[in-house]
Amino acid sequence: MTPGINAAKKAKVAHKVHEYAHDPSSAAYGLEAAEKLGVSESRVFKTLVVKLDNKELVVGVVPVSSMLSMKLIAKAAGGKKAIMADKTDVERSTGYVLGGVSPLGQKKRLKTIIDSSAESHPTVYVSAGRRGLEIELDPNDLAMLVNGVFSDICQ
Repeated sequence: MTPGINAAKKAKVAHKVHEYAHDPSSAAYGLEAAEKLGVSESRVFKTLVVKLDNKELVVGVVPVSSMLSMKLIAKAAGGKKAIMADKTDVERSTGYVLGGVSPLGQKKRLKTIIDSSAESHPTVYVSAGRRGLEIELDPNDLAMLVNGVFSDICQ
């Protein structure tokens, strides 16, 4: 079990864990998950960590088929500018390796913004904390577990 799965279990949130054989040569982890699980790319969400102009780290959860807007996530998080966080900062603050960063069960709880498109699906898929492992859950349960908010953060 990963900290992400344990967080959902501990909160008694309905969820399903999906495992697939991760191809080490794949760089687009989210797209790989959608393809191998046979799920629409609009329902599989990637977890991205950005650094605001005040140095605060913020998590953006967006569909793998979309691009995160730095301007929109900065605004939603109360900053002026955002850039992608450094790999070392991401791994240190979340406790996960890139490609397996889950919004759930992070070592340090970061402000989390979930793209509002998630609300149009009965369930969404996010990384369960390891490459090749996804957790499917209600988007409102996801928001509750990470103390997140919904906002339009895609380009």
